[in-house]
Amino acid sequence: MRVLYFVCIVSIFALISSCSYKQNQILFENNKTVSDTSAQKVLPAPGSYHIRPLDVLQIRNLQNIKYIVDEVPTANSASGGNAGQGQTFQVEEDGTVTLPAIGHVQVAGLTRMQTSKLIEDLYRKQLLKDPIFEVKVINLKVTIFGEVKSPGRFPLEKDNTTLVELIGEAGGLTANANEKNIKIIRGEQNKTVTEINLGKLSSISDPAAVLQNGDIIYIAQNKRAIRNDNLQNITSLVQPALLLINTALLIFTLSRQ
Repeated sequence: MRVLYFVCIVSIFALISSCSYKQNQILFENNKTVSDTSAQKVLPAPGSYHIRPLDVLQIRNLQNIKYIVDEVPTANSASGGNAGQGQTFQVEEDGTVTLPAIGHVQVAGLTRMQTSKLIEDLYRKQLLKDPIFEVKVINLKVTIFGEVKSPGRFPLEKDNTTLVELIGEAGGLTANANEKNIKIIRGEQNKTVTEINLGKLSSISDPAAVLQNGDIIYIAQNKRAIRNDNLQNITSLVQPALLLINTALLIFTLSRQ
């Protein structure tokens, strides 16, 4: 009977402790990964983004919150957008963007600030008095997943957005996050993986932590969370066997009475 009681107690414990099962996903393992950000200080900062063909620009006339000019865009116009947020224009394959009243403007290769100044000069000469324009590239995005509270895709709304700023937009790290090993996967064809250690104060100003379009950020679990998951996994495997033994012992005991 003591064996029966022992098995019953162990079975109940296993049932309680196996509340959930979660598969550990150790992703993007790479022997060439840079493991210490101190070795990356020689890397230059990426600097301001230069506009490319097929980018989508959001152009806002700060003196007219609805449109660049007073004329409402026609149905067949390449522009659009909501009031108060400016109008959107796609950069053509030849690097030009078509703007109301002034036509094609070459913008590929320019930064946002250079594009703003160029557009202001053109409208000042032809149409508007002392215009002030704000230009954003709204198709630039990064992806963050793993141990953050709100994983997903986020736009890069300003130049030199940092990893810390993105984590803040994603709601911050979860209690299970490994803040000392955050991977940034970068590149279109030749992928590179950089590990950022947020446990170091120097990571805030690390050039490698300045995000670029298309970056993928993965935040893995810390060791404590992995141990807890491993324990739950073992418990979930042992539990059916314990229940089976418990049932067999009960049947055996009842048959002896």
